[in-house]
Amino acid sequence: MANGYLIRQAAAAAVAADVLAPPKEMATSVFAMFGGWLGAELAPHALAALAVDSGQHLLRHGLRGGADRAGLALAAAAAAGFGASLAISRRAGGAVQDAFEADLPGADRALLDEIPAVDTAIPYRALVNPFRMARPGVVRRRNLTYGDGSKRTRLNVYSRSDSPGGAPILLQIHGGGWVIGNKDQQGIPLMEEMASRGWVCAAVNYPLSPRARWPEHLIAVKKAVAWLRANAADLGADPEFIAVTGGSAGGHLTAMTALTGHDTDLQPGFEDQDVAVQAAVPMYGVYDFAAETGIRATSKRVHSPLSPIVLGRGAQFPDAYRAASPLAHLNADAPPFLVVHGSNDVFIPAQEARIFAEKLRAESRQPVVYAEIPGAQHAFDVFPSVRTVAVVRQAARFLEWSLLRSGRALPDR
Repeated sequence: MANGYLIRQAAAAAVAADVLAPPKEMATSVFAMFGGWLGAELAPHALAALAVDSGQHLLRHGLRGGADRAGLALAAAAAAGFGASLAISRRAGGAVQDAFEADLPGADRALLDEIPAVDTAIPYRALVNPFRMARPGVVRRRNLTYGDGSKRTRLNVYSRSDSPGGAPILLQIHGGGWVIGNKDQQGIPLMEEMASRGWVCAAVNYPLSPRARWPEHLIAVKKAVAWLRANAADLGADPEFIAVTGGSAGGHLTAMTALTGHDTDLQPGFEDQDVAVQAAVPMYGVYDFAAETGIRATSKRVHSPLSPIVLGRGAQFPDAYRAASPLAHLNADAPPFLVVHGSNDVFIPAQEARIFAEKLRAESRQPVVYAEIPGAQHAFDVFPSVRTVAVVRQAARFLEWSLLRSGRALPDR
């Protein structure tokens, strides 16, 4: 018993250490990401589990020897780590607000402040069971076909059951390294939030590698944009305002969709359709596909086996790689961007997102906001947590600010 208790507390302390200071080497990044992500976003649950485990053990067995005392010390260290992580996560909303203050001109900050408070924000009771994400009054239509009818060209639509029509659209693109993932798994807290505010939200599937070769992933997303625009009336939506968001590979596709809205070479067979978007919120995305930033971790990723899987075995470096790189597509016509990245991301270094935002800001005529979320790991927003709630609320403000800035009114509450 004592040894089992000691092992559990040692594991908890290791996870807490991973949460606060994750190793950044690629060889350990998968383990570091999952441990750090779950430990950070489920810190309240971890604290409760530590208290129950230690309390139960002490009541049943007391402090019977050195192993028990060591286990109790490790439990205290783990609790301190998870407590520190929880305190850091509570700064997430302030980090985005600080980014607005730093990156938006005065008139745009004033417009942001005009957005009224709403009572539809993610309830904190959802944090007790963070995997129960459905919101009252939000309905979901599944597996609408936007392409050839295959499972990879379908989307889900989230909207308010009493939506008055003419709603702005938010398109969510899932991540998964361009090789796994689907529309049912990611972006749900933000989509449920925006649907509660009267938006129409769509989560899209797209072809995956290795079967799909770049730019098939991006072309599919553009087809989804065209489909949403063409079918907006049936969805109760406004075809003139489409925002796009997504995380990881979905963040990369978000940026590429927003930056190439007028590149008809990426619209084979539907060149005459409008696929431009009006706002972009990429989260923990890939922005350098050609190792142009000089970041060591980015260079390792670019030259890993993943790149030829996505681009095709015959892809030539650097030209084919730059064709898939958001950094190579910066332009003055980009829509407003809110770039969100976690400071503890072990898959995609925050420095890569920082450089992207800085360079895009120098090119674009529209505002570019960069928000680095303290303590956040890759995929931090997959389910509601203290951090997710705060970031979702601020992302919702940015999206509604973008809508107002375009001259449109907010949906009826």
